[in-house]
Amino acid sequence: MLMSSARFVAPQEAENMLETVVIVVHMLGALGVVALVLLQQGKGADAGASFGSGASGTVFGSQGTSTFLSRVTGILACAFFITSLSLAYFAKDKSDQANQIGLPDPVALEVQQSKPATEDVPVLEEQKPAVNAADVPQAQEQK
Repeated sequence: MLMSSARFVAPQEAENMLETVVIVVHMLGALGVVALVLLQQGKGADAGASFGSGASGTVFGSQGTSTFLSRVTGILACAFFITSLSLAYFAKDKSDQANQIGLPDPVALEVQQSKPATEDVPVLEEQKPAVNAADVPQAQEQK
């Protein structure tokens, strides 16, 4: 009789573990994209490097850095988008599970207001009329 040493994992527990892994990959991808974008030079910096004023003797060569870093940035950005879609799927799945339990949809809940909204609007104080006509300057007549 062979005994399996593998532990049975419930589907819900496996989904929670997968969601945790996706969140970790998502965070690492986001940090990696930010770091790689900050490491890259702008388009205007390439013109200076061609005339000898740039750092053309770098580890990756004069043109190697831009292609290497841009490719890694593209790969991390693609991974970031895939993990974003995966997290959206997990959120939709959790929302569907909450609806199946019998919880009402938060969007469909209607909150009753005890007072009408017009009482919350601030009212301007009444302006005092001019005491005498001298307070108001006379406009010149146009011909």
